[in-house]
Amino acid sequence: MAKSLSPLGRAEIVARLTELVGAERVVTDERQLREASVDRFRKYTAVHGIFDGPFPAAIVNAASTEDVSRVLAFANENRINVVPRTGRTATEGGLETAVADTVVLDGSGLDTIVSIDTENMQATVGCGVGLQTLEDALRARGFTTGHSPQSKPLAQYGGLVATRSIGQLSTLYGAIEDMVVGLEAVFPDGTVSRIKNVPRRAAGPDIRHVVIGNEGALCYVTEVTVRIFRHLPENNEFHGFLVDDMATGIAVVREVVTGGFRPSVVRVYSPDDARQHFAHFHEGKCVVVFVAEGPKGIVRATSEEIERVVAGHAHVRVDPALIEEWFGNLNWGPDKIEAEKRVMREEAHLGYTTEVSVDWSRTVALYDSVMARVRDEFPAHGDLTLLGAHSSHSYQTGTNLYFVYDYRIDCAPREEIEKYHKPLNAIIVEEALKAGGSMVHHHGVGKYRAPWAAEEHGSAWHILTTLKAAFDPNGIMNGGTIFPLDS
Repeated sequence: MAKSLSPLGRAEIVARLTELVGAERVVTDERQLREASVDRFRKYTAVHGIFDGPFPAAIVNAASTEDVSRVLAFANENRINVVPRTGRTATEGGLETAVADTVVLDGSGLDTIVSIDTENMQATVGCGVGLQTLEDALRARGFTTGHSPQSKPLAQYGGLVATRSIGQLSTLYGAIEDMVVGLEAVFPDGTVSRIKNVPRRAAGPDIRHVVIGNEGALCYVTEVTVRIFRHLPENNEFHGFLVDDMATGIAVVREVVTGGFRPSVVRVYSPDDARQHFAHFHEGKCVVVFVAEGPKGIVRATSEEIERVVAGHAHVRVDPALIEEWFGNLNWGPDKIEAEKRVMREEAHLGYTTEVSVDWSRTVALYDSVMARVRDEFPAHGDLTLLGAHSSHSYQTGTNLYFVYDYRIDCAPREEIEKYHKPLNAIIVEEALKAGGSMVHHHGVGKYRAPWAAEEHGSAWHILTTLKAAFDPNGIMNGGTIFPLDS
């Protein structure tokens, strides 16, 4: 916990915010403030009603870019920490209030679909528009965002852009940074900056990337324009295979992707991870999954290449209908989150993930090193009920590994994070960095990977810290996220 740097006390902060945006937009309800102090990194303590603070002074529900600008300018003038949020699906502590008397600035009310332009193949939305909301509007016209993270039923565009989100169809459509055409953002002094929508330009560095992935540590995303694509689900073809080990699975995926083919879904599951998704057919082996999507001719060519590559490796074919059924149940909505809460309360059991990325040549070695270190060094290894990984996003130069770990909790709820989650997360981060990879692929740095941020960037850390000093000299933006509070 860090002390507030503001000369204003909590009561005065609330009073001034009320003057700025109106009492109906300033929330001071104790329960809501407590719940706003954490995100899903602390889901176990939260489900037990444990919130150790610091608690925000208020939640401000912005209704416009002007609201965001006024609140940030006020906070900047008075050195009040601000945590930006929209859909509240963050998993890495990015929404935690690490500074006393923080203002949580919620943009969910900026929920207008501004335009859908099917000639220029783009859509513009407020930061509070749900991904599912835009997707439904586009599907009705025969189009899609191409963006499908597990949080799709809940996530909103401000958070998707701020955390550098990625979706299950990324090998075909790209990640959020590939989809964003232009955007609007508000900086700590209240300056509103709009990056115009153009197909491409060479007018200096790509300034979109000052905003995309900033996790609310530099500015607040208020509006986004994204590419859209034709939606042709009738052409989809599903492929599944069992292979003996991760090395074989990774080799298959690498050959398909580096050969220039872009299935929408490209995945390899380790045997333990496969058990939770494909228990009815995985047979203790790794599972390789592909979905070919798009125009019929491209789908056929992609499927033929998948079959050609797989034929060169020992494998067992899986009924495509089983893969299609799995694919239809990937996303997490409110029902699955409530079910997870029940398991946490009633069975003292939960699961987490840590996702990293690495070159092709080091992927299997990274997987093996994490498995070995957890087995050999993690004191509570006996409480693990699942330890595995899958590759779910692949590129010409490498892939990601999405490590998954479930465990029975043999301690008081408040102790869970220190006994289990932090040490497991640390092992994976450390091994990814040793392998020359990235410590985070798409969930964001948040507050729990911030201690490794300087090591992640090396000599390029100077670029980020200079941006922070330039845009947020008073240090009001999401203290502790990306940039450790002691940096």
